[in-house]
Amino acid sequence: MTDVTRILNAIEQGDARAVDKLFPAVYNELRKLAAQKMSGEAPGHTLQATALVHEAYLRLVGVAGQSWSSRTHFFATAAEAMRRILVENMRRKHSLKRGGKRQKAELAEDLLTFDGPSEDIIALDEALTRLAEHDPAIVELVKLRYFAGLTLGQAAELLGMSRRTATRNWTFARTWLYEQITKQDTRH
Repeated sequence: MTDVTRILNAIEQGDARAVDKLFPAVYNELRKLAAQKMSGEAPGHTLQATALVHEAYLRLVGVAGQSWSSRTHFFATAAEAMRRILVENMRRKHSLKRGGKRQKAELAEDLLTFDGPSEDIIALDEALTRLAEHDPAIVELVKLRYFAGLTLGQAAELLGMSRRTATRNWTFARTWLYEQITKQDTRH
């Protein structure tokens, strides 16, 4: 059992001091994931990796009754928090009342990355919402790969799926999301 898992178990059992131990135990890994994600953001982006980590952490520990079954569950939840923060930030930054507008973007087929600026994260989020209606497990894989910056092997391990299944799901997700975002771009 890792230190993080022990701390999470202590938090679940009501140890208030364990919450203070959690942040130092997960900070470096969360910071690395956030920095990896933020490296793809457009220059002049107002959200920094450190702020993303802090905001995600506050959301994770700020929810009353929140519990995590394992280190895996905690980091999957952190990836989801980071995704939501990035999407909210883009929506707020580019809302119509502030004069922002969506821009067309191409989804690279070899990796799930965008050639255009980070506003395109909104289009990805909308496509992920539609994909979740059909296969939530594949969406979790995409979130861990794209939003948390994990490798395919790391994401497969966290999700408890074989590498072969993860590869098949990743290939399907890239193709499906590319088609969805391309269709959406032609409508705008």
